[in-house]
Amino acid sequence: MAIRIIPDTTGNFLAALYQLNSQREKGLQEIASGRRVNTLSDDPSAAALSVQNRMESGETDQFLRNMSGLRAQLQVADTTMNEVVLALTRAITLGVQGANGVLSADNRLAVAQEVRGIQQQLVGLANVTFQGNYIFSGTAVTTQPFVFDGAEPSGVRYDGNTVVNSVEIATGQTLSVQLPGSQIFSDPAADVLQAIQDLITALESGTSTDVANATSQVESAFDHVNTERAFFGTTLNRLEATESFLNRERIELSWQENDLVGADLAATITNLAQRETARNALLATTARIAQLNLFDFLR
Repeated sequence: MAIRIIPDTTGNFLAALYQLNSQREKGLQEIASGRRVNTLSDDPSAAALSVQNRMESGETDQFLRNMSGLRAQLQVADTTMNEVVLALTRAITLGVQGANGVLSADNRLAVAQEVRGIQQQLVGLANVTFQGNYIFSGTAVTTQPFVFDGAEPSGVRYDGNTVVNSVEIATGQTLSVQLPGSQIFSDPAADVLQAIQDLITALESGTSTDVANATSQVESAFDHVNTERAFFGTTLNRLEATESFLNRERIELSWQENDLVGADLAATITNLAQRETARNALLATTARIAQLNLFDFLR
């Protein structure tokens, strides 16, 4: 009796099937994630570069988020400075009126009362807040910078500090984003609050010459505030330029990430379809061979 040897190809078929299944799962994962590199073993070099790329993207996104808040804060400060300019403009107009020798004492007192209202307005503007923090208190953002105090010559005391707020807006780049209120409203060279107080005093009890001299001080304070206000416009322009640069960098990093690990979905879908066809053919062939071997064995 002849002995037939039935070759066992099961191991080869299982290995091929395992490989096709692995390729199929990888293709499905690429389609789902849009990435050809989903694990370190897919492409170690690309995976390492992708990690570095994502770190840089994260830093860029954080800088952009910070800038959004800074821009809003600077816009509040700039708007506030504009209101200060308008208030001082009105104070100058009132000072010119008060220096007119034809005004009666009662009329000058009425003008003084309006200037006192401007003083109240200026102190309120100097104490403006953004998201609960005082803008013009230096780095002492939780401390109200200006407080009415009769013991002070200007009638107002500054409780903030003189530190300029600076933040990092990009790697290695810092930007001064606020000025302390003492530099804007009570600078010795052009003290806004002192000038207003002197104008009130002159209107209430001084001569026309005293009022004219006090008005001149307010004009100097007006020029000083306009000079300081330019800081906020310049800072906003620099912030917007850096923001545009970072947005371009974010797009470039996104392109780099796609080049490194992004999947070619059209190719992936085509390969997946081919592997699915090969897998089905292998299963059919395996089943056919199994049937033939069983038939030969039974014979």
